[in-house]
Amino acid sequence: MTSEFKFDLGPLPKKITGSCLCGSIAYRIDFPDDHSFKDSSGTCQCTQCRKSTSSLFFLYHKVPFSSVTWTTSTDTLRNYYCTEGNARGFCSQCGTFLYWRHEAGKYISIPIGTVDPLYLFGEGWENTDGEVPRGGFGRALASCCGGHEWVSNEVPGVTDDLAILGVDGRGERINE
Repeated sequence: MTSEFKFDLGPLPKKITGSCLCGSIAYRIDFPDDHSFKDSSGTCQCTQCRKSTSSLFFLYHKVPFSSVTWTTSTDTLRNYYCTEGNARGFCSQCGTFLYWRHEAGKYISIPIGTVDPLYLFGEGWENTDGEVPRGGFGRALASCCGGHEWVSNEVPGVTDDLAILGVDGRGERINE
């Protein structure tokens, strides 16, 4: 007998903003009305994501590419291709990893760490006239209920037992 994992996403944003570390590249995401916050948050443990994020896993939120607007110049935005047709966007000034995108697809995966503090954890929420709740939208953006890719690359004793990586039933676990 299996039961579906239940996770309270909390309040859901209509939009968020984010940027690279130096601020030369910034974005805004306007979520479609039918956006599934539960299905859009996930992780990847492939070697390419580990190396490009300098972390044990890439924590992302996937959105339609059409919902992303660059709000600054993209002069310092560059793509790196580990695999043909799959772009890893980064700022050439500060090195921040800004997205992963299969160029023939309709979605873009945004690293959660690039989301502005206001939307991620509510820094300055009291100045938003109720648009952003105290605590921000981190639960909705980073629930990891959508899936976990390349779990065959788990690090034994480190990433193979973390609830956020789906061992508690949160999201589908995909070997590749």
